[in-house]
Amino acid sequence: MGFVKEFREFALKGNVMDLAVGVIIGGAFGKIIDSVVNDLIMPLVSAIIGTPDFSNLYIVLKGNVPGHPALVDARKVDGAVIFAYGNFITVAINFLLLALIIFLMIKAMNSLKRKHEAAAAPAPPSSTDKLLMEIRDELKSKPSA
Repeated sequence: MGFVKEFREFALKGNVMDLAVGVIIGGAFGKIIDSVVNDLIMPLVSAIIGTPDFSNLYIVLKGNVPGHPALVDARKVDGAVIFAYGNFITVAINFLLLALIIFLMIKAMNSLKRKHEAAAAPAPPSSTDKLLMEIRDELKSKPSA
C-alpha cells in the first residue's frame, strides 16, 4: 500500500504534471513547426535553389551498382555496400531550419515579455512625491516634543 501512495504523490506533484503538459504541447508544437518547415519554408528554398532533397545521394563503397539508381534500388543490389550521406544532409538542413524558426519564435516571445514587464513596472516617483517622502523621513528622524 505504501508504494501506491508514494507513486500517487510523485505523479501528482506539480513538476510531473507540468512536464506532462509540456510533452503534449511540445508534440503539437512539433507538428506545427514541421508544417512550417515543409509547407512554407522548403517550397521557398526549392524555388530559390531547386529541390533540396538530397536523400538519393550516395557512394558505392563495395560492389557493383549499374547506373545510378535511386537509393532504395541501390540497396537491393546483392553485395553492394552503400554510404548514404544524402539523407543526413536533408535531415541536417531540416534541423537547422527548425532551430532557426524556434529561435526566432522564442526571440519574439521574449521581446513581447520584456515589453509587458516594462509596461507593468511601477513608474518612478514624481518630484512632488520625492519631496513628500523627504519631509516624512525628516519628521520621523526628529524626536517628538
